[in-house]
Amino acid sequence: MSKRTRSIPTVVALTLSIVAATAFAAQPPPRPRSDSTYVITSRQRVIECTPAWTGPRMEDGRPMVSDEILQRMRNVPVTMAWTVLTNAGYRNCFENATGWVVIHPGEAIVGRVLTAQYMPLHPDLNDAILRQGKAEGRIGSPNSWPIDMLQKGDVYVADGYSKVIDGTLIGDNLANAIFARSGNGVIFDAGVRDQEGIEEIKGFNAWHRGADPSFIREMMLTGINVPIRIGRAVVCPGDIVLAKREGMIFIPSHMAERVVVESEAITLRDMFGHQRLREGKYTPGQIDSAWTPAIQNDFRAWLKENITTLPVPREVIEKMLESKERVY
Repeated sequence: MSKRTRSIPTVVALTLSIVAATAFAAQPPPRPRSDSTYVITSRQRVIECTPAWTGPRMEDGRPMVSDEILQRMRNVPVTMAWTVLTNAGYRNCFENATGWVVIHPGEAIVGRVLTAQYMPLHPDLNDAILRQGKAEGRIGSPNSWPIDMLQKGDVYVADGYSKVIDGTLIGDNLANAIFARSGNGVIFDAGVRDQEGIEEIKGFNAWHRGADPSFIREMMLTGINVPIRIGRAVVCPGDIVLAKREGMIFIPSHMAERVVVESEAITLRDMFGHQRLREGKYTPGQIDSAWTPAIQNDFRAWLKENITTLPVPREVIEKMLESKERVY
């Protein structure tokens, strides 16, 4: 056997990350289930690229950010999330809406990211990828493999190097399959086909680079649950995506709760400040600078008075009020 032939499995392992990590070499490999939902692709790789997460993980290794945080994240403005992340040193997590097509611009996409990476077709590597997929029990075309791995609350995010013509990763059939598995939408730096049919899927949303009637050609899947690039943003598997009209931001899993909590505090402070400014009770200088004890006490009283109508869970506000720390 030539060195060239022997190198193919190595290339696949490094590129696809669909071989168990060396750390687990002594353990017997898990047997793929017939429905291909058991993920052996990159559990160790996911753990390695999300080391700051200390909570529970999904079967494929991705951080399991709670449904409660995901629900609260929907009320977070993208700018506030960006501010929290930037202040924490994460400066390459945002991609604006320029150049993107959004099927339902007024609907946010929020969820746990499952990533996929695509590249221009290379016959030798693609053959090895197909053999690897067959050995793992994967079924269908490679662009359906990430879909088979989706769980409720996931968002399928794919780097398709902005290819639209012959770069349509899904049509309405696969879009229905995605929504059935995840209850969520997609973000594709690539194209879609059958957009009319996709638009009819109630609750499904998509960010993509354009629609085209062509099928996917001269393109291959090279990675599942690996770090990818979407525009100017770096995206890791298990990130939380928050996509709204302004753009999309990919929040490292261990930062998700912090983004939500700090954004909620800023939202409440701004609501209070705007109301008091309209009432003429305080000057802009008083609201924009460090608050006096009198304003702080007024803010606490305002929180108690409006606790049932504010866009933050009641129990969160109660914890803020019980805390001896500043809530402003």
